[in-house]
Amino acid sequence: MAKTEQNENTVICNLKALRQAKGWSQSQIAEMIGVKRQAVYDMETGRYMPNTGVALRLAKCLGCRVEDIFSEISDTEEESVTLISSPARTNARVSLVKIRERLIGYPLNGRDSLMSGFHAADGLVGSSGKKVKLLEDENRLERTALVLGCDPSFAVLSSHVSRTVADVRLMCRFESSYSAMKHLAAGHAHLAGTHLHNTDDSESNAVAAKKILGKTQAFVIGFSLFEEGMMVAPGNPFNIQTVADLAERNIRIVNREPGAALRILLDDVLNKSGIPGSAVNGYSREVFNHAQGAAAVLYGAADAAMGLGAIAAAYGLDFIPIKAVRCDLIIPKDMMSHPAVSITLDVLQTRRFHKDLMSLPGYESSCTGKIISEL
Repeated sequence: MAKTEQNENTVICNLKALRQAKGWSQSQIAEMIGVKRQAVYDMETGRYMPNTGVALRLAKCLGCRVEDIFSEISDTEEESVTLISSPARTNARVSLVKIRERLIGYPLNGRDSLMSGFHAADGLVGSSGKKVKLLEDENRLERTALVLGCDPSFAVLSSHVSRTVADVRLMCRFESSYSAMKHLAAGHAHLAGTHLHNTDDSESNAVAAKKILGKTQAFVIGFSLFEEGMMVAPGNPFNIQTVADLAERNIRIVNREPGAALRILLDDVLNKSGIPGSAVNGYSREVFNHAQGAAAVLYGAADAAMGLGAIAAAYGLDFIPIKAVRCDLIIPKDMMSHPAVSITLDVLQTRRFHKDLMSLPGYESSCTGKIISEL
């Protein structure tokens, strides 16, 4: 038997996303272009590459170019990439975004590789550690924006963006407020979320963003309002009412890392109560996201953890509110015209998104989409 040469290029089929954006079933589009439904299924799953005639009929039917339906990525060519952290190995999986003509890579390893499930990688790191083999179409990367932050409802926003325009993607990655703004200033993201509580008449999110971004002009856009406080076991067995109870009753806590908005809130309340952090059992035991704090309380590793009311509800925990806080999006002015950022701003104004956001426990949308400040 003759040996066939392996194709060094991979064809990506975007038919399913384009079809669903039109609200068509496989059977409907099959009838429109004169093929069987099975043929449409095989195209969408990569089992069948249509001939020129079928491809042209698809493009005409969908109102796009053939290249928008079928695109080719190389298995051999590598693109230069700026990695935010060093991957553990060659061929490490990374999420990719393009920012100001630079390809930025976030390794999908450790806790970032598995949240609710493994994330699809956009590329694989080459042997040099400075280049990446693309697994995602480069045109789609041009229409992908990255938001860094720790408001769990960013995932809801991402879904609404994809529902609005199928070939636009808002990618979310968990970072604490200060870390998100520092990455934004370094050009590692398109948007940053921050939810620092106000301690006086000034807007803490805007003040911090101005300090970190320096001369970079940006908008501060309201995103959500929610309650921050202490997550405790169901029934609040230790009858915790205030932060002062943590020290007085030797309550075991887990804390967030420095720079996290919840850590800043705890420090502020402790300071106003005249309680040093060293007086709180577990003050130096750190967790790095909402889920870790909630899990520590749920499984008895801690008696309390700082968190959001919505997270406490999701884990079946009781919640002691401390402060109502606004989460804002920080967006550099030159990013406002980016395709995914532009769609995101449109989504923030929609009634559907507001209803979805307000359905989350403790969330409000009265500030959503409003310009809070211009830096």
